[in-house]
Amino acid sequence: MSIGFISLMFGGTHYKQFFALVFFIIWQSAVVLIYQGYRRKHDNKYVFYLNVLLTLLPLIIVKVNPIVVGHNSLLGFLGISYLTFKTVAMIMEMRDGELTSVTIWSLFRFLIFLPTISSGPIDRYRRFNEDYLTVPSQDEYVSMIGKAVWYLMVGALYKYIISYILVTYIIPPIKLSALIHGGLINWKTIAYMYTWGLDLFFDFAGYSMFAVGISYIMGIKTPINFNKPFLARDLKDFWNRWHMSLSFWFRDFVFMRLVYTLMKRKVFKNRNTTSSVAYLINMTIMGFWHGLHWYYVTYGVFHGVGLIINDWWIRKKKTINKSRKLAGRKPLPDNKWTHALGIFITFNVVMVSLLIFSGFLDTLWFHNKFAKLK
Repeated sequence: MSIGFISLMFGGTHYKQFFALVFFIIWQSAVVLIYQGYRRKHDNKYVFYLNVLLTLLPLIIVKVNPIVVGHNSLLGFLGISYLTFKTVAMIMEMRDGELTSVTIWSLFRFLIFLPTISSGPIDRYRRFNEDYLTVPSQDEYVSMIGKAVWYLMVGALYKYIISYILVTYIIPPIKLSALIHGGLINWKTIAYMYTWGLDLFFDFAGYSMFAVGISYIMGIKTPINFNKPFLARDLKDFWNRWHMSLSFWFRDFVFMRLVYTLMKRKVFKNRNTTSSVAYLINMTIMGFWHGLHWYYVTYGVFHGVGLIINDWWIRKKKTINKSRKLAGRKPLPDNKWTHALGIFITFNVVMVSLLIFSGFLDTLWFHNKFAKLK
């Protein structure tokens, strides 16, 4: 069924994307299955690095091609990033010995699963395959259908009502006014920051809920991607709620492995320094993944620094409370008011980062046709 719908989705004028997808699936499957065969008998780290690079190669070409050549690569298609993350994770789990019996058909099923093929959520092979092989009971499936209907209704509300109103009626006049006012920053830009940030959430979260809802109908419990991110108390909490399949992927396959490598090689004596460097590298890589533009990279660095500050404050607070306890004083307040303050600060910090991410500042500062008319 997935193959049929994918043919329709990439058919017609999108036939080039369809052939790019077919080539990509064949390429990634070959890399994964050949490495699996190799890993059963050998474990050379350089062969592992090579296979990770080979799985990343199509994505790297797609990202770099517009800058080097000036036009999009023929290898590009909607969803290439998410499928790449799936196969990279499989290579890493094979190296760890956690994946040993992947078949070509189970791999195809995983990669071309229709609901998540274009924009996620990013599932893991073992979790997906277990769902596929386990037929839910009648009662369990009825419960899954109920959840699916809920996800589809909320997704429709988010994407086709709230996001539609924002992107059609509210954001365009605000954006135009902000560009006309010009300058480094103006009040209309602040308004654009909040409305665009909200639209990004409702649009993407709405789509993700559709993907999860359809997955549930098909008997697959695809993990949710958003969990009330604007109620996060700090930046670490935010990344445990926002685009979770992506943030958890980076946590498991970049951050944790980077921390392990740095500590094993004793690059830094201090564990806090190690985690801080890992935060910065991890989020900067995430920024580059979004695109090779200054605002995407800055967005990644912004969150890397933010997570470093967040961890510093948590450690500082523990030290302060320890000193206050020794002095016979009460610890720093930790109640609903401080919780609300944390939510308020985090929300606004996130909105600033999303303004950077939007690329609007690039237009405002460097490509503003209205500024040239003044």
